[in-house]
Amino acid sequence: MRLCYVRRVNAKQCRAARALLGWTLDDLSARSKISITTINHFETEQSRTRASTIQLLRLTLEAAGIEFLENGSGPGLRLRTPVETDPSP
Repeated sequence: MRLCYVRRVNAKQCRAARALLGWTLDDLSARSKISITTINHFETEQSRTRASTIQLLRLTLEAAGIEFLENGSGPGLRLRTPVETDPSP
């Protein structure tokens, strides 16, 4: 199975990444400097989210050890390294 890294993150991947990290919406908001409302709207697909916002979410999650992947089954993710449990920025 061939894996490749993806540039765009979808709502389900964002929720799954937070779960893997043990982060709340507050944690991701604090680290990314994106409002909780914006993240919630993205994750629940309530509104269109700017590409630059999605990029910032992806970069924040990747910095914490998440790898976003694409394989024959579709998009996925994995935890690259152990993470610290302190959610402070």
